[in-house]
Amino acid sequence: MENFLKTYKLLNAGNLELLENIYSDDIRFVDPAHEIVGLARLKEYFADLYANVTSIEFEFLHEIRLGDEGYVQWRMTFSHRFLKGGRPINVEGASYVQFDISNKVCSHRDYFDLGAMLYEQLPVLGTVVIALKRRMRQ
Repeated sequence: MENFLKTYKLLNAGNLELLENIYSDDIRFVDPAHEIVGLARLKEYFADLYANVTSIEFEFLHEIRLGDEGYVQWRMTFSHRFLKGGRPINVEGASYVQFDISNKVCSHRDYFDLGAMLYEQLPVLGTVVIALKRRMRQ
């Protein structure tokens, strides 16, 4: 788990080969927008994600590993050229990971509010999503 978290702290668009150190070749990665199988596809996905990210930082709030499973609660702060005018965006989430016999992650599932990360940051759609969330709380 320590190597996994350390790698995410270092990860950026210029060093995506670090993913090979923490993920198995047959990794299954799931987040609220995608499901990806295979390390090569995961690296492509991360390359696309990081292409317009100007900064990214992870803060790990709580983590635990029990046997071949791990959980981590995190806060990601990132800036993206096309979201929120390039200003920092904070998103909190959690990840569930499973490790294989070689101690690499073979399954990774992220849980976070995709609206807070993406939709709320878009000029017109963001206003609509925020209004809908407020209305649902009433």
